[in-house]
Amino acid sequence: MWDKIALTLLIIGGLNWGLVGIFSFDLVAWLFGGTGAILSRVVYILVALSAVWCISLLFRDNSIADSKT
Repeated sequence: MWDKIALTLLIIGGLNWGLVGIFSFDLVAWLFGGTGAILSRVVYILVALSAVWCISLLFRDNSIADSKT
């Protein structure tokens, strides 16, 4: 469950960075009142924590999970 939440937040963050890079439009800041707004900062922090969590996906042994499917 945590992996899916983290990956979802990373997708949101990646799409937001794509919008910033292509159109100079920060959707998170626009939705929550600017880059300095508390809610925007919370979203940015959650995306960063998700990225740290997903680093562990690179080093996990998935052979047990793969054998169940």
